[in-house]
Amino acid sequence: MAPSRTPLETEIRRRIALAGPMPVRQFMTLCLTHPQHGYYMTRDPFGRSGDFITSPEVSQVFGELIGLWAASAWHAMGQPENVRLVELGPGRGTMMLDALRASQVVPAFRQAIVAHMVEISPALQERQQQTLSALDIPTMWHQSFDEVPDGPAIILANEFFDALPVNQAIKQLNGWYERVVEIDADDNLTFGIANEVIPLFDQLLPPAVRDAPLGTIYEWRTDNLPLALGQRVVRQGGAALVIDYGHVRSDQGETLQAVGGHAFVNPLTTPGEVDLTAHVDFEAFGLAAESMGARLYGPIQQATLLHNLGIDKRAAALKAYASPDKAAAVDEAVNRLIGQGRTEMGKLFKAIAIANPTLGPLPGFEA
Repeated sequence: MAPSRTPLETEIRRRIALAGPMPVRQFMTLCLTHPQHGYYMTRDPFGRSGDFITSPEVSQVFGELIGLWAASAWHAMGQPENVRLVELGPGRGTMMLDALRASQVVPAFRQAIVAHMVEISPALQERQQQTLSALDIPTMWHQSFDEVPDGPAIILANEFFDALPVNQAIKQLNGWYERVVEIDADDNLTFGIANEVIPLFDQLLPPAVRDAPLGTIYEWRTDNLPLALGQRVVRQGGAALVIDYGHVRSDQGETLQAVGGHAFVNPLTTPGEVDLTAHVDFEAFGLAAESMGARLYGPIQQATLLHNLGIDKRAAALKAYASPDKAAAVDEAVNRLIGQGRTEMGKLFKAIAIANPTLGPLPGFEA
């Protein structure tokens, strides 16, 4: 009896049969955003009942501090009367909700905001609309960043870029070959390599990767969002804050992973039913934004950013009138956000900001 297959696996096998082995980037794209069967298109994956928990779901403190960061960035921009507060991949809308609640302490900033949510998932957009329905802030939804209207903007992205598809190449004796997904002799999906070498690939590699040993995997993204963000803040004014997990320097190694039910799983099993991500290359991200004339801050650890933004004081305020159980819960959540352990977010997650070069120092990135 043949093993059960997800609807998306059936579609992937059909495409491989027609066109041959599928590049990893195409496989990841289908798994996450296929219109009918893509992981993000059909479900709410966040929270304890989902597959993973993001920082805004860990504690309200995270989104509140991001809201205060946005207010400070607006002040540095000269306090424009109309500013687009943009979030890329807003999840359930939790971070935006907490950020806008915190912005109440700066009434002029709150009055200047129009919120813009960049979201491709109908299921998640519906959840975001429910989350933000009680707010008195004008809110618009967009399929892509380039749909956000012109004008000064503050752009936020938490755990967004890790979900953008990656390309993979593997080093062989005579050069680098693209890594693909194919069907093996036992009729299983498996990783393989393309038939032809990638021409002149060595010339495009970071210096740290050029002398890599045979069998090394190198990942890179070909999306132009870092360029678009840099161009936007330079030409129209503003700043962007990106928080994600990844590496500070461009380097070799595979980081593609799949998560389902809060556990790591094989990325080739149950396509469309599990989340696929890969680490963000913050060096490549920063170089792309800088190439458009933007000023770069960081990357720094998430723990450093949150400490600089005052997480300890905010946690103390929450605990001041809380019961012992609730105070302990606050401490546990804050430690999850800033802790340095393997299962904590403080060290693994990094923060980077890009800004119009005329802006003064951005909060949270102080030496």
